[in-house]
Amino acid sequence: MTTLTKSMPAPGPLTPSRFKVFTDGAVVAKRNLIKIKRVPDLLVFSTMSPIMFILLFAYVFGSAIHPPGIGYREFLIPGIFVQTVIFGSTLTGAGLADDIQKGIIDRFRSLPMSRSAVLVGRTTSDVLNNVLVVVIMSGTGLLVGWRIRSSVGEAIVGFLLLLAFAYAISWIMAVVGLIVPSPEVVNNASFMIIFPLTFIANTFVPTQGFPTVLKAIANWNPVSSLAQASRQLFGNTGTTPLPNSPWSLHHPIIYTLLWIVGILIVFVPLAVRQYKRAASR
Repeated sequence: MTTLTKSMPAPGPLTPSRFKVFTDGAVVAKRNLIKIKRVPDLLVFSTMSPIMFILLFAYVFGSAIHPPGIGYREFLIPGIFVQTVIFGSTLTGAGLADDIQKGIIDRFRSLPMSRSAVLVGRTTSDVLNNVLVVVIMSGTGLLVGWRIRSSVGEAIVGFLLLLAFAYAISWIMAVVGLIVPSPEVVNNASFMIIFPLTFIANTFVPTQGFPTVLKAIANWNPVSSLAQASRQLFGNTGTTPLPNSPWSLHHPIIYTLLWIVGILIVFVPLAVRQYKRAASR
C-alpha cells in the first residue's frame, strides 16, 4: 500500500475537469445504493422505526395531546419526518466507519479518483435513501389522517428543506464516522446526541408546557424550526407560533436555511481533512 501511495500522481493532473468530484462521487453513491439493494434489511429497519413511531404516537398518545388549532396527527407527521431524516443521516457515519474498518478506504485511496468523492458519494446516497423513506412515511401518514393542505409547490419545498437539513447533518456524521473506530460506536454516539436533540423540540408536542430552560432550548433548536417550517409548508397552519415566540419560530424557513449553510461551511472542510487523515493511517 505504501508503494502504491508513493507512486500515485498528484491529485491535480488526475482531474480532467472541475466536475470530477461529482462524477466520481456518483460512482461511489451507486456503489452504496447497490449495497442497500443487496442487504435489504438496512432499508427495512430504517423504515420500520418511523412507521412504528407514527402508529404509536398517533393512536397511543394522540388522544391525550391537543395542539392548539390543529389535529394531533397533522401536528405529528411533520415532526416524525424531521426525526426520521435526521436519524437516517447517521448512516453516513456508520458507513464510513465500516469502510475504514474493512480497509475499503485504502482501496479507494489507491484509485485515480477525487479525494472528496467518497464523502460526496456517501452523503448523496444517504439522501437518496432518505427520499425513499420519506415517500413510505408520507403514505403511512396519509393512512392515519395526515393531509397536505398547501399547494404542490409549497409541499415540494417542504420536502426539499427536510432533505437539505438531513444532507447537512450527514456531513456532521461523516466527521464522527471518520474519527471513531467502529460503526457500533458511531451508532451509540449518534443516538446520545440526536435523541435529545429531536425530543427537546416541538417535534412531538408543543413547547408551551416545557420548563423555562428546556423551552428556551427547544425554541432555538434547529429541529424545532425545521418542524415548524415543514408544518407551514405542508399547510398545517394551526401551529402558528404565539406572539411571544422567538424569531426562530416566526421565521423558521430562514432560520433553518441559516443552520444548513452554517453546518456545511464548517463540517464539509472538516470532513475532507479528516478523510485525508483517516486514509493515510
